[in-house]
Amino acid sequence: MKVLIPSALYSYTGGASVEASGDTLAAVLADLDRLYPGIRFRMIDEQERMRPHIRFFVNGEQIRDLSQPLRPSDELIIVQALSGG
Repeated sequence: MKVLIPSALYSYTGGASVEASGDTLAAVLADLDRLYPGIRFRMIDEQERMRPHIRFFVNGEQIRDLSQPLRPSDELIIVQALSGG
């Protein structure tokens, strides 16, 4: 499936769009980590929870569950909130 990456994570992927596979959000994130080691930890914490500054959207709809089923034709968008002063 097509995965759109936030610019703050380009250092892992080298660009804005990559391909990954999996039948759930957790599986897709595991595949991303296999392809781009370390990227999953930037999105998922040690307790297997989504980090508060990360949002996941599948086909334009926000999802909040790592067990969310996904299809190969879906588009996953990862959004990272940025803050500053």
